[in-house]
Amino acid sequence: MPVFRVVDAVTAAQWYRRLGFEIVGEHRFGPDLPLYLFLERNQVRLHLSEHTGDAPPNSLVYFWVDDVDSVAAEFGVEVGDEPWAREIQLVDPDGNRLRVGTAPKPALEV
Repeated sequence: MPVFRVVDAVTAAQWYRRLGFEIVGEHRFGPDLPLYLFLERNQVRLHLSEHTGDAPPNSLVYFWVDDVDSVAAEFGVEVGDEPWAREIQLVDPDGNRLRVGTAPKPALEV
């Protein structure tokens, strides 16, 4: 389960909403203490934490999707063709990196 360190979990969750993630839960030990959010998109889960010790800054996670081109269009980035996938790289408001790829289709044999 990826956990990303964020400064403002609500702002970060709005950015992740563009990727289809929705907040499905939250935890806070007290009114003025750091917020921890649980996000989900279909079967994929991601946590956002304002706690300084939960995750290193500028982390990286790789997500496989069926259509990387639609994600690229949403964020206005170009898709790169690599041997392992068509992929993009995104950076959230807190510097965490996401690589998003679609596996290449196998070549048809004749």
